[in-house]
Amino acid sequence: MSLMTPPTRSLVALLALLSFVAACRLTVGNGQPPPRTITVAQSGEADVIGSDNVALQRAADMLRPGDTLLIGPGAYTMHNSLFLPSGVRVQGTAGETILVKSDGVQSDLYEDAGYGLRQLTAVDPSGFRAGMGITVLDDEQSTGWGVTVTTITRVDGNILFIDPMTIWDYLEQNRARIQNTFPILCVINAEDTIVEDIIVDGNKDRNGYLDGCRGGAIYLQNVRNITVRNCVARNYNGDGISFQITEGVRILNCESYGNTGLGIHPGTGSERPEVRDSRAHDNGQDGLYLCWRVRHGVFAGNIFEDNGRHGISIGHKDTDNLFENNRIVRNGRAGVYFRPETFKNSGHRNTLRDNTILDNGNERAGAGIYIAPHATGIVIEKNRIAETRTEGRTQRYGVYKVEGAGEVRLADNIFEGNWEGDYREGPPLEW
Repeated sequence: MSLMTPPTRSLVALLALLSFVAACRLTVGNGQPPPRTITVAQSGEADVIGSDNVALQRAADMLRPGDTLLIGPGAYTMHNSLFLPSGVRVQGTAGETILVKSDGVQSDLYEDAGYGLRQLTAVDPSGFRAGMGITVLDDEQSTGWGVTVTTITRVDGNILFIDPMTIWDYLEQNRARIQNTFPILCVINAEDTIVEDIIVDGNKDRNGYLDGCRGGAIYLQNVRNITVRNCVARNYNGDGISFQITEGVRILNCESYGNTGLGIHPGTGSERPEVRDSRAHDNGQDGLYLCWRVRHGVFAGNIFEDNGRHGISIGHKDTDNLFENNRIVRNGRAGVYFRPETFKNSGHRNTLRDNTILDNGNERAGAGIYIAPHATGIVIEKNRIAETRTEGRTQRYGVYKVEGAGEVRLADNIFEGNWEGDYREGPPLEW
């Protein structure tokens, strides 16, 4: 028997209705629940406590679109990638949140590993464990899209169970093997994600090599509208920042250095990328490498210096890009290098404007800008292209156009000190 009077029951019902309506406004009004902030830290109070990729991934898996993940200070040991979902913001503590690749482990495979396998037989399984990221490769399939990057789900003796499956055939006669290499900070098959204030360290001296098609300290694949801001990619045995099959990626105020491969590597059909106010330096290969089909990009206000090969490299169907107000200095070959391609596949209609291109080259050859066949429609305007040193001068040419390259338009450039010519056409240089 209810002890409530009719007016009391009416008031309770009204309050319940109002509470329900308020909840609906939060969850239904915009089709999403209210945004939350998830925290992960190594100690103290946080939603997740831990110091490795397992803790980070547990926190990331809690995220819904609109949420923010805050990662506290400290070095987090990465035995596998940190995979981030769509529509979230992930922020570290500036200068203090560091994701560090674990030490390397490697084993030959006991037998061939064919396409579509979900288990591998290791000669030496010690050091491998469930949850670890690995790469499957051999001497014939050791780079590019032919390697398999996957995760160990279970270890049973010398059998390693993996998911996803292998994507190629790896043969014992070609030294089929596994190594615990993987991209460290990843956004894959996602959109509208923001990553800020995180340092990613590849621990390169204690790890095997994995190139930028399938790896990198910071790695994006098959994504749209991703922003990476105020992040550092360093010391990776491969590329620092790599993004493949993308649209609208923005790399803003980032630094990539000390990597054995490329500093910043957009490719495999990356449309409308932006790289602004970033620095790629002291990498083993190129500072900025446009791979295949990088189009309608803007690369502005960056510094590309002291890289082992070229400051900027442009090649296969990399068309209609703008390079503006960059500083391209002391790179090992050319400041800007247009790679040799067929006419149909060349990097056409690229514009270089208001850049400073200084002191590039080595003891064999050097050029501020080098244009190989068959790039055409190249605009070079309002740049300073100079060799400034009195000793050890290597930038012999300001602009070197290889015979067979197409139209190059020069306007209002400042040339200084390029001691074999400000502009020269001739045979390919011997690097």
